[in-house]
Amino acid sequence: MPPKKPESLSAPAAEAERAAYLEAMDPRRNIRELFEYLPGISFFMKNRRSILMGANRSFLERFGFDSEEEIVGKSDFDLFPEKMAEHFRTDDRAVMQSGKAKINLVELFPNRQGIPDWFLTNKLPVHARDGAILGVMGTVQNYELKRRIEQPYPEIARAVDYIRAHLEEPLQVKKLARMAGLSVRQFDRKFKETFNITPKSFIIKTRVQQACELLRKGDATLSDVACDLGFYDQSSFTLHFRKEMGLTPLRYQKQFRMTGGGG
Repeated sequence: MPPKKPESLSAPAAEAERAAYLEAMDPRRNIRELFEYLPGISFFMKNRRSILMGANRSFLERFGFDSEEEIVGKSDFDLFPEKMAEHFRTDDRAVMQSGKAKINLVELFPNRQGIPDWFLTNKLPVHARDGAILGVMGTVQNYELKRRIEQPYPEIARAVDYIRAHLEEPLQVKKLARMAGLSVRQFDRKFKETFNITPKSFIIKTRVQQACELLRKGDATLSDVACDLGFYDQSSFTLHFRKEMGLTPLRYQKQFRMTGGGG
């Protein structure tokens, strides 16, 4: 005998049923299980001091941890370069102070090899039962994977592909806009809507990202990297690299060699 078809609930009854359902739910178990089965998405939770309170397997593996206990109690400053950690903490504070989520932040974040790559981040406030904000929770997803799924502005994607393939050239926004079939104003607006930064900032960040990869190969000199990636000179390269990564390119290269990451 087939199961009896459930009857729809009236609005008041549905709301009461929903309240009871949410009250009975164990959020620790349900949140953990949900994010363990979303491929390519890292999940994290922090308290009001931006100390990590939890993370899914994908987030743990990104930093070489085997269990959640190893990462609980750490801050971004234990996991990222100082400049990057300061940026993340600033976003955390903005979310907690405003109570409003920050959605689709496109920013540099270390990939599994430890090299900064473009990722899509979402941050939301964590509320207590009384409405107080306990901290933040969020997800991190590789931007290239996301872009292949959703491309709101294909013309911007074409410009980004060109930037990445021609970093050694003096890239001009006017030329990129023309390539995208847009006016400079339209290009700048759509670019900001996609990345939350200007095209010029994106170019610099992408050059720094590529510089990290070259420096980790071990045989690249600072002057060669600066020249190959279109920086004005080595001094300009060092200035921009330090601004983005929180340390000089030479120190970054030495740290990588000291950790034995060259293999």
